[in-house]
Amino acid sequence: MAEDVVDLCAALLRFDTTNHGRGEAAGEREAAEFVAAHLDAAGVRPTLLESAPRRANVLARVPGAEPDLPALLVHAHLDVVPADPAEWAVPPFAGVERDGYLWGRGAVDMKDMIAMVLTVLGDWARQGRRPRRDLVLAFVADEEDRGHLGAHWLVDRHADFFAGVTTAIGESGGYSYPVDGRRVYPVGTAERGTSHLRLTSTGRAGHGSRRNDDNAVVKLLAALARVGAIEHPVRLTPAVRAFIERVGAALDVPVDLADVDATIARFGPAAKLVENTVRNSTTPTVLRAGYKVNVIPGSATAELDVRTLPGTTDELLAAVDRALGPDVRREFLADEPPVQAPIDTPWFDAMAAALRAEDPDAVVVPYCMGGGTDAKAFHRLGIDCYGFAPLSLPPGYDYRAMPHGVDERVPVDGLRFGVRVLDRFLSS
Repeated sequence: MAEDVVDLCAALLRFDTTNHGRGEAAGEREAAEFVAAHLDAAGVRPTLLESAPRRANVLARVPGAEPDLPALLVHAHLDVVPADPAEWAVPPFAGVERDGYLWGRGAVDMKDMIAMVLTVLGDWARQGRRPRRDLVLAFVADEEDRGHLGAHWLVDRHADFFAGVTTAIGESGGYSYPVDGRRVYPVGTAERGTSHLRLTSTGRAGHGSRRNDDNAVVKLLAALARVGAIEHPVRLTPAVRAFIERVGAALDVPVDLADVDATIARFGPAAKLVENTVRNSTTPTVLRAGYKVNVIPGSATAELDVRTLPGTTDELLAAVDRALGPDVRREFLADEPPVQAPIDTPWFDAMAAALRAEDPDAVVVPYCMGGGTDAKAFHRLGIDCYGFAPLSLPPGYDYRAMPHGVDERVPVDGLRFGVRVLDRFLSS
């Protein structure tokens, strides 16, 4: 059994758990069995559940010293997005350590978190330690698609396993982000909602050489142009407002909430952490129409990636409907509402304290994630979900380019920092 976090992470990276979407995947089975074996070796009894052949999830509960306290959920996903070996400097599933980094698909998204948690549990087993409260562990399948074979399936079919859980930590938060000589650590306290839409226009099919005033393609393109021209207003949610105010104070930058765009522009690199979450977004991503160049099709479809801030869904969909007009109908492909957790709580304070114990100069701020995670599933159980997978990152390392990017890698020293932070947080 591997004990060092780097060895554990490298071993996990060597499992090809590629999720191609639409139910097509290499499967998480072997990786799940690896995780389950390490849990068992640490004295934690795992439960392995398959939602479909080879689509495996691992659940476990670590008893705490004070079992009457509300339990904490720690969740991470086993699957990864595809990687083209021809584009990479190293084979994406080799788990290679080079130049102070561990390279491989999933290095930060998010097999690093799994390795860190397993390392903490292994250390506790050797030292005879246990956490203050019960920890519920969920290492899941299918996050990189829709979660229907992972977190959502567990919530639907095995909700009783999460009894007593009030709070969760998962991906996308707690990493260092250099800004003008300061180290900002964003902790995820909210996520925009995901409402994927299919748009369909219909018209009169016919020969491409003849006049046709009822062309489905023309109607759809006109509607998409109107959607693209929507000017979404600024809507400051609690997480975004707190991020702007606290980063502004840390950087000694004047904050004007009446002109959010100008304020964010003064944040330098930190602007990238907030610029996509002050508004909703409606992004056309897929177009389909026709089958032959001289045939006008009778219908045309498009898909929109729509992201919604908490409390704004009705406003956004009304704006989309006005832009589409009467000739285009919409339907949901996916509709997961936004989620947010409270900021001023002992949980957030404990995460901040754990980070500052390892980095006294850490500027810990809440933030809203522009995309989505399995938090959307666990939030359905009334669980407050935070993005907290701590890492210390060196200057020049572009963390935001790593998930789903070419040559994904995680710094070795950052992994060891994360173990220390998680140990402190999960113990307390």
